[in-house]
Amino acid sequence: MQHNLKRMIAALALSAASLSGTAAWSQPETDRPIRIAINEWTGQHISANIAAELLKKMGYNVELVTAGGLPQFTALAQNEINLNPEVWDNSITDIYTDGLASGDIVNMGELGLEPREGWIYPAYMEEKCPGLPSYQALFDCAEAFATAETFPNGRLITYPADWGTRSKSVVEGIGLPFNPVPGGSEGTMVAELKSALASQDPILMMFWQPHWVFAEVNMKWVEWNEADGECVEEEQVRDSACGFSQAHVNKIASNDLETTWPKAAEFVSKFTLTNDEQNAMINEVDQNGRSLEEVVAEWIAENETTWTPWIQ
Repeated sequence: MQHNLKRMIAALALSAASLSGTAAWSQPETDRPIRIAINEWTGQHISANIAAELLKKMGYNVELVTAGGLPQFTALAQNEINLNPEVWDNSITDIYTDGLASGDIVNMGELGLEPREGWIYPAYMEEKCPGLPSYQALFDCAEAFATAETFPNGRLITYPADWGTRSKSVVEGIGLPFNPVPGGSEGTMVAELKSALASQDPILMMFWQPHWVFAEVNMKWVEWNEADGECVEEEQVRDSACGFSQAHVNKIASNDLETTWPKAAEFVSKFTLTNDEQNAMINEVDQNGRSLEEVVAEWIAENETTWTPWIQ
């Protein structure tokens, strides 16, 4: 019943938007479309689609463009993509940092998420690997995480290949007897996690939050030493490993966003989402089977007092 009510609210919101247009400015600076990057995970899809729908309310033409996590920065620097509202700044390369330094891409501020990244495992693995959650335990019980293909090394599922090689850098740096295996996508990683949990199989996986997984299952984080300053993933040794640099989630734009669409740039600088908001929407899409468009429309319908000041 509750889901039916939510669907009715979302449908009414979509209908009202299509009838009224609800544009804050009826004369945008140009008809040229603002191109927003779409990456590989549901949370980013939500951030991008909310930004797109609010920009449409301002009267802008908007295009959503599928873009790989690393190639998108070249596209942003070349003004082929104009905005990504959710960039995790510790899964990037020199193209990103050099682009910021040169001004080819622009940091429009933090989105508002409070992220965590690292290695997760199911609680039942603590019986098979005494010493967890300390990372030091993994040196002695790698075989508990092994598969036929990796034995005697353990198997570590890492981020998809175009998200970077952070876990591989840590494994090689500290000499951990694990084989890093890139996940194909967020969906592939979640499917493998669900399968392992259903059969109580061993699994160790690089993952992140906010994500619905942590609301549904009892996952634990591998714990590391506290970093003395910044945690540099490529420069760690076994006895003092700090694990992973923790991200800031930024809104990144091409350098022509502010000059071509200054009112849109002002909106982007104000646009924010919280962990709780995004977690709830991710759960609706990934677990309750609702369409992304419906969930986004529902958030917009229920949060008009929040976003109205952003677009006026």
